[in-house]
Order: sequence, then structure tokens, then C-alpha cells
Amino acid sequence: METSNASNADKVTNTRHCFYQIGILFTICFLCASFFWLIERSKPATSESTGGPGNIVEGTVFINGTAPIGTTDSDFICATLDWWPPDKCDFGTCSWGKSSFLNLDLTNPILLNAIKAFSPLKIRLGGTLQDKVTYERPGEPCPKFVKSSSEMFGFSQGCLPMSRWDELNNFFKQAGAVVLFGLNALSGRTTAADGSSVGAWNSSDAEYLMRYSVDKGHTIHGWELGNELSGSGIGAKIAADQYASDTNNLQMIVETIYAGFEVKPLVLAPGGFFDANWLTQFINKTPRSLQVVTHHIYNLGPGSDDHLIDKILNPSYLDGGSQPFRSLQGILKTTGTSAVAWVGEAGGAYSSGRNLVTNAFVFSFWYLDQLGMASSYDTKTYCRQTLIGGNYGLLNNVTFVPNPDYYSALLWHRLMGRNVLSTTFFGTNNIRAYAHCAKASKGITLLLINLDGNTAASVHVSTENVTRNGTLAMHQQNQRTKFSRGSELDVNTREEYHLTALNGDLQSQTVLLNGNILSVNSSGSIPPLEPIQTSQSDPIIVAPFSIVFAHIANSTVPACEYVD
Repeated sequence: METSNASNADKVTNTRHCFYQIGILFTICFLCASFFWLIERSKPATSESTGGPGNIVEGTVFINGTAPIGTTDSDFICATLDWWPPDKCDFGTCSWGKSSFLNLDLTNPILLNAIKAFSPLKIRLGGTLQDKVTYERPGEPCPKFVKSSSEMFGFSQGCLPMSRWDELNNFFKQAGAVVLFGLNALSGRTTAADGSSVGAWNSSDAEYLMRYSVDKGHTIHGWELGNELSGSGIGAKIAADQYASDTNNLQMIVETIYAGFEVKPLVLAPGGFFDANWLTQFINKTPRSLQVVTHHIYNLGPGSDDHLIDKILNPSYLDGGSQPFRSLQGILKTTGTSAVAWVGEAGGAYSSGRNLVTNAFVFSFWYLDQLGMASSYDTKTYCRQTLIGGNYGLLNNVTFVPNPDYYSALLWHRLMGRNVLSTTFFGTNNIRAYAHCAKASKGITLLLINLDGNTAASVHVSTENVTRNGTLAMHQQNQRTKFSRGSELDVNTREEYHLTALNGDLQSQTVLLNGNILSVNSSGSIPPLEPIQTSQSDPIIVAPFSIVFAHIANSTVPACEYVD
């Protein structure tokens, strides 16, 4: 019996020891799990999730409102109309139709309403063929452009009928547009086999058009000399010294013809691609005659490129687009000129763009990023190629119905004021952030672009304010603090405009504002762009592949105290 009892005691002891070991192992596992859970919890709020569309990354946009870093024209948004005839084709596709300002249907109500909605919209009339155009005179022939592979730019010389010029100006007056016209800068020159054009500019045609316009009462905001003839040129090129001499001549002509006018048209040039050495020489020799330096941007490559969308959604590629803005501002400061910088033409992808890319929702990522970047470098005006025409029009070539970028441009025009604020985003490289003082309103407007299709962003906003006594105060948008200076405001609301593609399809030509499709009505009226109201204490949620304008009315910063 003693042996049996001892055996039972041993069994109990062994069982207790086993449970004890199991308990230790369980405790160790629990501690390990807790340890890893704490590590995950302790990760910074800005660490990015990966995976499906339900993931969220938190970040903060920092806006320095002490002083503006740049200013834009109040009519910063500009669009172009081109000369290309219907048989202009690229990569086997003829995408221009009747969108040239020579044959555009000026009676279309959508076209009229689309321009009127901006009140005003700058419109630049020009393009490659402008340097092959004459302006009709009484008793002289006025030929149309004829396609010819043996001719420079693929077309014969064309002509602008004065009856059409009158129709255009009457239409633009009715629409409230601000008109810029590109003059033929090759008139009177001879062009060598290497594309070099030599000889002085023959200004007689330009003088005739200006005098005709004055006599008819047509208001032209600016005359631009030439198209893509600077630097190495496209098809033809003019030396910087000669171009400067011609620009000085243009300025004297404008002064003479518009003598007695309180406001004279601007002189713009050279309307070409950025070339630092050429531009430096040119600007140095036009110290008093040049008001606007215009340059063109097609930094995505040809419209035939199958990787355009990849480039548009690549933050590093977008960052590279800042180089011409930054460099041109450096040249303007170094030369001491009073001229300002404009983007005179920008279609992103040259040779007419690409259907269902440069006229689809995805292109708003590139376009709005360009607008934000250009304004950050003190660019005064940005002209989009095109208002209508090619595969990059703001309006559909056939129906005139607005493409997504039209609404992006209109929201920018209505919400983003002249003063540009320094803006930095922390949390992910896939969020692009820009801020301006609000337009025709108090506060600031923030633009957020989410290039990530899998992850939403929860964005907090911080501003830096200089108080009346000169101290620095930080105001962060959260549940307790308000955007104000000196006192808190009782009402904290924010207006938000969320742009998304129909069914999430980046190549859709239908855009949604706050979940509602934007479309013109049966009379061709542009739809109202209404915001949603959100609590300012909440973060701004930027859905995957979406764009958000946020108007924060009670954010008061010194940079926005004195705006027109």
C-alpha cells in the first residue's frame, strides 16, 4: 500500500509540474504576443499600410503662412486654341476634328458656358502653324492650310480671314475671355536645312493685324511672338540675339499702335521649350521690351508612350517637373528683368496627347500637380493645351462636354487665390499637397492629390502663425484647437470638394464631385460645384486615387491678410 501511495504521489507531482511548465510557456507566449502588439502600436502614425483599399495612412500637411512664397495672376488658369486642321494626325490617329479656331463652332452653348464659368478665362490663340500664317488683307488671296509632307510642320502656308477674326473676337467678348494671340515670327526670314532661320522679322503683317484690331475695337490682352523657335527649336530656330531684336521691335510697334491707350497689350515671348543659355541671352537683351517670358511643357514624352499613366502616378517623376520652373525663376532674378514667367502651352504629352489618358480623370493628377508646382515657383499664368482639340482638350472635341480636367481647372480657378503658401506633407510620398490663400474668401484652400490606389490618407493640417507680438504660434487641426489668431472661433466647419473617377476607373472621362456625377444639362449649362461641410476637428480623408480641395475659412495666417 505504501508503494502504491508513493506512486500516486509521484503522479500528482509530475502532473503539477507539467501544468506548471505549460503555464510558463503560456505566459511566455502571452508576453511575446503583447510585446509584438506594443511594437505595432508604438509605430509612428505616419507609417503606411499596404494592401487593399481599406487601408489608411495618417499624415500631416504643414502650411507656413508667415508670408507668400509666390503670387499668381487672378486669372492664372489659361487654355489654348490651336490652328491644326482636321487632317492633322499623330500615330495614325486624327484627333483634332473641327476644333481649330478657324473652324470651331462658336454657336455651341456648352463652349460659351464653359468659358463664361471662369469669368474670366485667358485664352491663347496659337501653336505650331502660327509661324506659317498670314492675315487677310483686302484684295489679296487667303489660302487654307493644305497637308503636305514636303512642307515644314507638314502643312502649306495658311491665312486668317478677317471675317473669322471678327467672329472670334465677338465671341470672346460675349464669353468674357481674355485673349492672347501668337504672331508669325518667321515672316520675312529664310530657313536653312538645319532649321536655322536668318534675317530680321518682317513685322508688316503683325502691324496690319494690330491696327485692324484697334479699328474694330477688339481687345487683345497680349501679343506673343513666335512658337517653339527658341533654343534648338521645333522645325525651325532663331538665334537669341535676333529674337531679342525682333521682340524689341514688337514692343515699339505696340507702343506706337496703342498710343493713348491707358492699358496696352503685353508683349510675350518666346513661347518655346526651356533652354537656360538661350533664355539668359534673350532676356538680357530685352530689358525693357519684354513683359512675359513664356515657355512650353510636355515633360511626359510622346502621346504614343504606353507608360504615361505610370509616369503620372510616380511621385519622383512628378518632382522632376519642377526643374524648368525653378531654373527660369533663377534666370529672371539673375538678369534683373521685370518680366514674369508664364507657361504658354502645356499638354503633358506631345503630338496631340493620348486618348483616354490626357483627356481622362488620371490626367488631373498631372495637371493639378503642375498648377501647384508652377504657382509655387511664382509662375503667373498657366495655359493648358488645349481648351478643345487633340487628345488633351478640357472639352470633348465632338460633343463639347467637359472632360475631368475642365472641372479640376474650374475648382482651382474658384478656390485657389493669388498668394501661394509654403506647404509640406509628412506621411507618404503618394500625397501631393499645395495651399493658397482662399480666393474671394477668408482663410486658405488646400489641395491634396492621392496617387495611391490602395490606401486612403487621413490628413491633419498644421499652420504656423506669427502673432501680433511677433511670437510664433502653432495651430494644429485636431479635436481641441482651432484655426484662429488671438481667439478661438465657435464654429468649426470646413468645405471639401472630393474628385473621383466613375467606378474608380482612372481612364474614365466622367468625374464625380463628392460622389455625384458632374455633367452639363440639356441647355448646356455647367453644373454647380457644391462642397460638402465637414467638422474642422476631423482629419481630411483623401480616398485612394482621389483629389480633394479643402477650403478652411477660419484659418487666419499673415500671408492672407492682404489679398485682392
